[in-house]
Amino acid sequence: MAAGIGVMMYTVLEQARADLEGTMARLAGMGYLGVETYGLVEHFGPARVREAIASAGLTLTSAHTPFPAGPGAEELLDLNQELGAEVLVWSMEREEFDSPDAIRRGVERVNEAAERAAARGMSIAYHNHFAEFSQSFAGRSAYDLLLELLDHRVLVELDAYWTVMGGADPAGVLAGLGERARFVHVKDGPAVSYEEDVMVPIGEGGIDWTRTLSTPSGLRWHIVELERLHIDTFEALRRSYDHLVGRGLSRGAFVPAPTEERA
Repeated sequence: MAAGIGVMMYTVLEQARADLEGTMARLAGMGYLGVETYGLVEHFGPARVREAIASAGLTLTSAHTPFPAGPGAEELLDLNQELGAEVLVWSMEREEFDSPDAIRRGVERVNEAAERAAARGMSIAYHNHFAEFSQSFAGRSAYDLLLELLDHRVLVELDAYWTVMGGADPAGVLAGLGERARFVHVKDGPAVSYEEDVMVPIGEGGIDWTRTLSTPSGLRWHIVELERLHIDTFEALRRSYDHLVGRGLSRGAFVPAPTEERA
């Protein structure tokens, strides 16, 4: 069965902060099954966000939130436990991939977070950007070194778009990750600039999503994230849903009618 389709709430952060319940309902009405939270718990508190997700009939796929390590870790875990998050997702910084030693130091923080989360019955997932793949040491990518050092309990959220920008093949990466890959961020566009790329609806850019999402892996969720757009956000999300679910790549609440039948 295809993985469920969700939305990374950064995509509609402005809209959700203006109308949390209405935005959740609108996403559910499009057919999306789940959401990954970002920037909402801090704004509304965990109880209201949890209720808004449930009232819309959506699933909380994961929470995009800093690693619970160091000072404030237990407070962060408290918030996300009240939210009902089972998996907390975050990244290391770009400069932490400048050397093997920098990677090792960064991984200490992630592994501490994994240990603390496990004590609460929760998991940590690692989300990549492009430096993990653009940097290599002695013929090994920084990402391979990262995976070797991470606690085996740390899951993976692969951002396929930044993987491409880093010079790697997301289908090949997913194949190597197997069951460890639970989530994939799905975004489309030129994949040339982290700071300036303008995204387009899924299927209208240069990434081969059919090949990527058909690769056998442990993916449970395909999470659409469109960070910068030149068209209406909800229109871009609708077209993305139609592409992914209409082609059987992702599983949604319903299969959209063929384009010629919608008018």
